[in-house]
Amino acid sequence: MLPEHVEPEWLTEDHAFSLAELAELSGLSEAELRELVDYGAVTPIDPESSPWVFSGKCLLTVRTACRLRISFDLEPYGVALMVTLLERIQELETQLRELRAQTPHADR
Repeated sequence: MLPEHVEPEWLTEDHAFSLAELAELSGLSEAELRELVDYGAVTPIDPESSPWVFSGKCLLTVRTACRLRISFDLEPYGVALMVTLLERIQELETQLRELRAQTPHADR
């Protein structure tokens, strides 16, 4: 039996996911996602609300976390640390690009 035709959906940072949806789309279990939240690698939109809801940006983060866990056989704390460091590197690269864009180019 062939699956029904499914329309693709463009996911943006505005999209919101439940913990179960994020687990299904990321390859991580709900328990692993809770640990990433506990370690500060992933943050729900409102950490005080129940159930948790996550932004679309979190999907990219948790998919990266899943690949890191599998590729390097990392414990949850190691995955959280790697994800946090990768995000910090991206932030710094963005700042560097912005600063370079503001600086007049000297003849090289």
